[in-house]
Amino acid sequence: MKILTVLHVLGALWMFLALAMLAPIGWSLYYHESDLRAFLISGAFTLTLGFIVWIFTGKKEEIGARDGFAIVTIGWVTVAFFGALPAYISGAIPSFTDAFFESMSGFTTTGASILTNIESLPHGILFWRSMTHWLGGMGIIVMSLAILPLLGVGGMQLFKAEVPGPVADKLTPRIKQTAEILWGVYLLLSALETILLMFGGMNLFEALCHTFGTMATGGFSTRNASIGAYNSGYIEWVIIVFMLLAGCNFALHFRALKGDFKTYFKDEEFRFYIGVMVLAAIILIIFNHAWMWDNFNDRFRHTVFNVVSISTTTGYGTHDYETWSSTGHVVLLALMFVGGMAGSTGGGMKTMRWLIIIKEARMQLRQLLHPRAIFPLRLGDRVIRDDIIKNVFGFFLLYLLLFFIGAVIMTIVGLDFITAVGASAACINNIGPGLGAVGPTDNYSFIHPLGKWVLTGLMLLGRLEVYTVIILVSRGFWRR
Repeated sequence: MKILTVLHVLGALWMFLALAMLAPIGWSLYYHESDLRAFLISGAFTLTLGFIVWIFTGKKEEIGARDGFAIVTIGWVTVAFFGALPAYISGAIPSFTDAFFESMSGFTTTGASILTNIESLPHGILFWRSMTHWLGGMGIIVMSLAILPLLGVGGMQLFKAEVPGPVADKLTPRIKQTAEILWGVYLLLSALETILLMFGGMNLFEALCHTFGTMATGGFSTRNASIGAYNSGYIEWVIIVFMLLAGCNFALHFRALKGDFKTYFKDEEFRFYIGVMVLAAIILIIFNHAWMWDNFNDRFRHTVFNVVSISTTTGYGTHDYETWSSTGHVVLLALMFVGGMAGSTGGGMKTMRWLIIIKEARMQLRQLLHPRAIFPLRLGDRVIRDDIIKNVFGFFLLYLLLFFIGAVIMTIVGLDFITAVGASAACINNIGPGLGAVGPTDNYSFIHPLGKWVLTGLMLLGRLEVYTVIILVSRGFWRR
């Protein structure tokens, strides 16, 4: 691993983060609130440290695979550290453990919160809290790819290590163009949602914050009751549509913007992605009947909203699904592990992996009937290589193992079974609200500090798709 090259890129990343802190400073000035000093100190410290590291490690070398893994993982941890400083220095979150938990939850687009009274926070802190979602959603590392050529280094290794999903869909031969395309689509959809939410009655501040949470599939809100606080069918349907778009592969949006609108339904993964949510909503409507039939129109909207919110791993809420039937809880828990499409801002295991697992299982059954036949596994017109299939099954087993270990540790620190399972699932899948005492109307403030650090680790593992983090702590990574 080329340590100086890694530090050089990290320094540039920290400087970018410091510049991003200028945005919440504007809201602090506008509302004349006390968090201005905290942002000035945090931004100056982050910028100075980043500049020093960048200047004194000015080696311009090509980034290798090991360097890419190190930059992504270390970059995410350090960005969460610096991102926690404004809330900690301002006193909005007096415990650094809690501040780091909230920051990591933001950058990993998890949306799990330790805050008990969100509406009491200064506007600058609230804006920064939501902005961490937006930056982390498409990936701070991916955004930095646009400037890596200026630093004299390549970036495909970073793209492979960071972009969600089992296969990084390289849209153009040059990674800089790929990053620009992804962020261009991201900005366009974000601007459109902001405008539509303002038509629904939100002011610019609230519209931006909830757009950040939606497009990043993060879920931080400026209201204690989340989206339910607005009691607006219009706002809920707008957010439903954009949660669906955020959970899609952004390569499909790019092709649609170029005029190929049939690209969505020609894509097998997209059909599976939509089909899973439609099936879940139908099951809930049928078997959640005791809750459903009092006011069908509202209940239907709440059901669709929560299904889309959990399936895309956004985590916004309009209703306390803890009051639903056991069937509802099981369906939502299953959706937590499905997640969004590969190449989306969503978390979870990704629908592409589930498709591969299902197709492989079906192929093995056919192989038993026809032992000499050869059945290639296809996704659409693409044949999936055996090494990718092995990677998917290895990921699946490791993912479930880490979820299980997280749930066990949560019981050790004092959580009941349902809450432990819900918290572990919600954090590794980057959803936020779970089950039990960490449901949609609750928070994570009561959990033991050790439990919070474990959940923070699960957020990182889930966001960086396990292998990127695990490989960094393996012995083989550090051998020559």
